[in-house]
Amino acid sequence: MEVNMGNVLGLVFANMHDTTLGDLTKNRTMGSVMFGGRYRLIDFPLSNMVNSGICEVGVITKSNYQSLLDHLGSAREWDLARKKGGLYILPPFGNVESTLYRGRIEAIYGAMNFITHSTAKYVVLTDCDVITNIDYKPIVAKHIETGADITVVSHTGPYTTEDLKTATVLNTNEEGQVTSVLIQPELSGTCTCSLNMFVMSMEFMVDMIKDAIARGKVSFEKDILQERCSELKIMAYEYKYYFSKLNSTDTYFKANMDILDPENARKLFVPKRSIYTKVSDNAPAKYDLNCIVKNSLVADGCIIEGEVENCVLFRGVKIGKGAKIKNCILGQGTVVGDGAQMNYVITDKDVTVAPKHVLTSSAEYQMYVSKGAKV
Repeated sequence: MEVNMGNVLGLVFANMHDTTLGDLTKNRTMGSVMFGGRYRLIDFPLSNMVNSGICEVGVITKSNYQSLLDHLGSAREWDLARKKGGLYILPPFGNVESTLYRGRIEAIYGAMNFITHSTAKYVVLTDCDVITNIDYKPIVAKHIETGADITVVSHTGPYTTEDLKTATVLNTNEEGQVTSVLIQPELSGTCTCSLNMFVMSMEFMVDMIKDAIARGKVSFEKDILQERCSELKIMAYEYKYYFSKLNSTDTYFKANMDILDPENARKLFVPKRSIYTKVSDNAPAKYDLNCIVKNSLVADGCIIEGEVENCVLFRGVKIGKGAKIKNCILGQGTVVGDGAQMNYVITDKDVTVAPKHVLTSSAEYQMYVSKGAKV
């Protein structure tokens, strides 16, 4: 089925899972968390929408979104700096009657003025907690074909109890229709979990949100998916391609480490479906003649004079002579002094590590160093 993606509105929730990443989101939205050497988490849903032909996108924010605004700028890098359509930042209190939202329903209601002025017939909603390269065209087509009220993008696979602490589990029949919904269940094994991506018709979503607000409902998952499962036609769309779901500092660390594997990197960064980000005109990375770099992702503007192994280095990181850095994620502008040693450490932006200082942790409990810290 051919779908006119120009009739689809994209809504991205930048703050929906801020509490899951701990200190990483203390001073920023989840959407502006750094990933993969040069990206922010919001780059992935925005790029996926643009690559799918969606040319009108609203980013719903809540708090700590200054860095997000700085990153998005005019949205030129995503080809969303347009006279018609384009990118819209939707801060809280966009509606006169709205308050600081407590859940997805109130978040959408706060952006209702923007939504109702759109001429789109369908809506794609997504959060910033899934790293993937997804095409929304077949999902929207399947939604129309099945006549579903709501289509939920999901994945079926083995999950641990820890994985499901922040998950929405779907039980489906043979046709893929959702028959029941479990919210953050205490179980493990093979489950079908929501990836927090949804497709609905514009008319249905507007009516549903207005009705939910009138009834004092807040949570989309509990008050719509779970409570109204039997009366609505909710379909699960099985997603079978590469993704990483971020629900803790540990999963954030592992997702970054995963793309050091060339096979995973090829699945995520597809040539014809690029992941776009803010352009920064830095000089290429500089490698000292005596440095050693193994299995690492090094962004532009880095200067490496020491030893780096199994690391992700963001723009402008400097590694001093004799320093040994292993299994680390070093944020933009981090400076590591001569002879310092680091293992399983995540640094925020502009961190300074003193010469010969030792910072070590473990694969299970990575050490986090906050923005601008000097250690």
